[in-house]
Amino acid sequence: RRQFKMKNTTIFKRLLGYLKAYRLKLFFVLAAAVISTAFMVLAPFLVGKVTTTLFASIADGVFYWETIIWLLAALVMLYLVSQLFSFLQGFGMAKITANVMQTLRREIDEKMHRLKLNYYDVHTHGDILSIITNDVDTINNTISQNLTSVVTQVTTAIGVLVMMIMISPVLSLIPIIMVPLSLLSAAGV
Repeated sequence: RRQFKMKNTTIFKRLLGYLKAYRLKLFFVLAAAVISTAFMVLAPFLVGKVTTTLFASIADGVFYWETIIWLLAALVMLYLVSQLFSFLQGFGMAKITANVMQTLRREIDEKMHRLKLNYYDVHTHGDILSIITNDVDTINNTISQNLTSVVTQVTTAIGVLVMMIMISPVLSLIPIIMVPLSLLSAAGV
């Protein structure tokens, strides 16, 4: 078990080594992911404002057109900005991933040329290609999808928590208490 953990740590460090050359671009990609997610978290707050304004219009007997139009325009802008940053994040991550994969494939090719011929006698051509293809594809998926997904999910969780506390601090206590209890229950503690 300890050897498996050390192997994973070594692999993760090597993967970070490939990303090191693109750390500034990666920073901007992750910042775009955070901004996109933050704007998406704000959207339900504006929808709530529209609903509250509509309810106030019915209660007062006067329709607040100007307020509702401004809120809806702000909501549309919120979604547009979120989608813009989401596009920038996806495009930037695709470029980083392509560059890392190109470097990785070049290094694999160089390594394949350095291997002694008896290695190819022991291993079949299909097995070698299958391992290389599957491993490179797994690394490609890890970099392109999982890295930004973690940032997006953490930002969403923090954003939703902040919005809940802003809307109703007392009601926010329910999920704040229940989620850890559910996790402990699921873990069998």
